[in-house]
Amino acid sequence: MRRGPSRARTRRKVSASALVLAFCALGGAAAVTKPGPAGPVAEPVPTAVATTNPAPKPSPSPTVDRILPAAKPSEDLPVISYLHVPKGFPADPSPASLSHLPDGLHPKHKLAVYDAPGGKPRAYLPSTIRGVTVVVPVVAKKPGWSAVLLPSINRRIGWLPNHGWQEMTLRDQVVVRLGERTLTWWRDGVQQKTWTVAIGSKRTPTPLGRTFVLGRTGTHGAIYAGVDALVLGAVPDDKDAVAPGLRDAHTGIHAWYRKSVFGRSVSNGCVRMPKDAQETLLANLASGTPITVIE
Repeated sequence: MRRGPSRARTRRKVSASALVLAFCALGGAAAVTKPGPAGPVAEPVPTAVATTNPAPKPSPSPTVDRILPAAKPSEDLPVISYLHVPKGFPADPSPASLSHLPDGLHPKHKLAVYDAPGGKPRAYLPSTIRGVTVVVPVVAKKPGWSAVLLPSINRRIGWLPNHGWQEMTLRDQVVVRLGERTLTWWRDGVQQKTWTVAIGSKRTPTPLGRTFVLGRTGTHGAIYAGVDALVLGAVPDDKDAVAPGLRDAHTGIHAWYRKSVFGRSVSNGCVRMPKDAQETLLANLASGTPITVIE
């Protein structure tokens, strides 16, 4: 289970990379809950009071958010890799959100990633990871800054100044519901297909939260039905829960040769799909496509 994903673009096929990557090994994931909306706030009905007309107050000036400058990064900062992301990045503010993320970005060169707008630079995001073109979804924006989901780490974001990258349109979205054992593909906000799938076992569960398609990889062996896999940005939450040979792996979405597994919790963390379903995803999902895994 170690071959590298290659660049995938919407509406065209891309051959699998020859570079070696691991996928499909997940550890135990912390529960993520979706915050509920705030309820209405009751206000008292005002009582009419006789009064003289007060002098008019000047209208306040509109508030304009200031663009926070980016501190110059050191060349000694670590580079985010397939195996390593340094600490210090903030949590994803909405890990269970099902809102579509239509914007992505591709770094034209390695870019410094900050822990907040105008904050501390903590690492570089490269334009490629092991030969795979990096496209990351944008989850928030502030004047002069964009927050993105980071690869090789779960439920963390980083902030990038608005320069040095190429804007990408993300038409697709995937939602995995662990309780229902289903995967649903959406395009432009319209539901396309839903399949019954297999998910991670109790010991090696599929991690909750938002991630994205990092790329695709070739597979070996009849168990994968001869179909490529999609490698995601997600990694084991608990590396000790998986076999030593899989602790550096990313999770994936891939075909499976036995229909009896679908609807069950039996995998090492990957999402196992029927062959025709996997072929549909491979034909349509581009690198950077957001994936949300919820209970």
